[in-house]
Amino acid sequence: MTREWDREVDVLVAGTGAAGLTAAITAADSGLSTLIVESTDRWGGTTMRSGGGLWMPNNPLMRKHGIRDSREEALTYLEAAIGPVDAVGAASSQVRREAFVDAVPAVYGLLERLGVRWTIAKDYPDYYPDRPGGKVGRAIEVVPINARRLGDWQQTSRIGDAVPIPMKTDDVWLLSRAWSTPSGFIRGARFVFRTLGGLLTGRKLVGMGGGLMLSLGLIVKQQGTELLLNSPVSELVKDGDGRVVGAIVSTPDGALRVRARRGVILGAGGFANNREWRERYHGIPGYSSAADGDLGTAIEAGAEAGAALALMDDAWWGASVPIPGKQPLFVLNERSDPFSLVVDQSGARYLNESESYIDFGHHLLERDRTTPANPSWLVVDRRHRQRYMFAAMLMGGKAMREAGISVQADTLEELAEQMGVDTSTFLETIERFNGFARRGVDEDFGRGRTVYDNYYGDPRVKPNPNLAPLEKGPFTAVRLVPGDLGTKGGLLTDDHARVLDESGAAIPGLYAAGNTSAAVMGRTYPGPGSTIGPAAVFGYLAATHAAEASVVDAAPAAPHHKTAPPQQKVKEALA
Repeated sequence: MTREWDREVDVLVAGTGAAGLTAAITAADSGLSTLIVESTDRWGGTTMRSGGGLWMPNNPLMRKHGIRDSREEALTYLEAAIGPVDAVGAASSQVRREAFVDAVPAVYGLLERLGVRWTIAKDYPDYYPDRPGGKVGRAIEVVPINARRLGDWQQTSRIGDAVPIPMKTDDVWLLSRAWSTPSGFIRGARFVFRTLGGLLTGRKLVGMGGGLMLSLGLIVKQQGTELLLNSPVSELVKDGDGRVVGAIVSTPDGALRVRARRGVILGAGGFANNREWRERYHGIPGYSSAADGDLGTAIEAGAEAGAALALMDDAWWGASVPIPGKQPLFVLNERSDPFSLVVDQSGARYLNESESYIDFGHHLLERDRTTPANPSWLVVDRRHRQRYMFAAMLMGGKAMREAGISVQADTLEELAEQMGVDTSTFLETIERFNGFARRGVDEDFGRGRTVYDNYYGDPRVKPNPNLAPLEKGPFTAVRLVPGDLGTKGGLLTDDHARVLDESGAAIPGLYAAGNTSAAVMGRTYPGPGSTIGPAAVFGYLAATHAAEASVVDAAPAAPHHKTAPPQQKVKEALA
C-alpha cells in the first residue's frame, strides 16, 4: 500500500453549518491548520435558512440585561425538559449536558472576540417555562450583518436560502401581527426603518440564520481557512491502532486523500433529505426544511468507521405546509394565533395548537397511529386571515388552492365537506372549542396556559390571547404535515464531542457535532435555538479537544478499504 497523501492538515472539518464553521474557527484560533469540505456547491448548511437563534443558558448577555440564570438552574431545567438521563439514553448523558452548559460562556466569548455581534431575544421563553429552572431570555442571535463584507464568499454561500432582510428572531412574534396590535405596529415600523437604513447606506443587511452564518463565514475567511465545495467525505481512514487519521474526500477533480494529524470533525448535518433513510427510520418520506445536502453521508462514513448510532428514529419535528413546487414551509405563529384550531381527518381536535413545534410533531405522528392525522387541517376564520401573517398563503396561495392544500368556504358545513372530514364531528369540535375560547380556558389541551403559548398569541384577545371562537366566514383550512428542521439521530458522542463505538469507547481522532451527532437534547426541544446552540458548542468542544490531542507523528498508510469494519457490520449499524 502507498503511504502518500494528497493533503495534510491538523484538522479536517466536514460541513459548513453552525457546527462545522464554529469548529473550524476554534481550530484556526488555536493555531491549527484547518481544511473545511462541503458536500454541496454552496456553504452555510441548514443553519443559513434557520431562525438563527442559539439557546445558550447562563450566557453573559443575560447578565447584561438583568436576567438571572445559573449553571444549576440550567441543568435543573434540562432535567425537567428532557427527562432523566436513564430514560433518554447516552446521547443526553449528564456529562454531555454539563459540558454544553459549562462551555456556553467560552463559545460566546470566542466568537464575540473574533467579531460576532450578539444580541438577546429577551422576550423569547423556554419552551417549557413553567417547569423547574425555566426562563425567558436564554436565546441569543447576531445583529444583522452587511453581506457585502464577505466579498466573493457571499456568492458561494447559501444566502439565497436566507431571509434577505435584517430580520431577527425576536422580531417574528410581533411582525406576525404588525397590522393588528400596537406593539406589532411599533416593531414593524422599527423593522422598516432598519431595512431602509441599510438600503440608504448601501449595505445588504441580513439577519436570522443568514446573519449568523455570514458572521461565522466572515471569520473563517479572515482566518484564511480553505473551503472546498462539492467535496463530501466519502470514507474515513484509520491506522493500525484504530485511530482516524484522515479521510477520502470526493472532489470534482477526483478523490482527495487528506491526512488530519489532530482529527476529523464531522458537522455535515443529518439525513433529513435521504428518502430511503426517512422511510426506514421514521416511516414517512419526510417534509423537511433542511438544506438539500442533508443526506446522511457523514453519518454513514462514521458508522463505517465503527461508530454507534442513537436517536435515529427521531427528528426536530414540527408542522409544515406542503407548498406545491417549493420546500415545505414550517408553521409557527399561524397555529398559535387565536381564531384557529387544528383537527385530524375525522374532524376532531387532538392537541394544544400553541405547544412547542416538536411536541406538535410528536403528537401528530402519535395521533396518526390510531386516527388518520397526516395530514391534519389548520382551520381559521376570516379574522385570522385579516389580522395575522400567514406565510404559506402569501408564498403559495394559488398553487395551494389548485392542489387542494388549502380550501375555503363560507360556512363550516361547506368547509367540512371540502376537507373530507365528518361534518357532525367537526361541528361538535368547533362548538366545544368556541365555548373554551369564550371562557378563556382550554379544558381539553390547555392551550394558552403558559408564557410560551402566549408568545405567539394576541394580547388584544381576552381572556386568553391564544383562544378566540371561529364564527366569521369565509373559513379557510390548510393541510399540515409532519415537517422538521432536521433529524435528531446520528453518531453517538461524549462530552468532548468524540465519536463513540458500540462499546462506549471513543474512536481516537474522530469527532462529530450538530445533526451529524445524536442530539444532547434527547427527544425534546428545551428552548429557541436548541439545535444551533449545541451545534456551535460541541463544534467548539471538538476543536478544543483536537487542539489538545497528541499529533500523529508516524505517517500512516494511505486509504484502503480494509481499514473499515466489515460491510455486514456497517449494514447492521444502519439497519
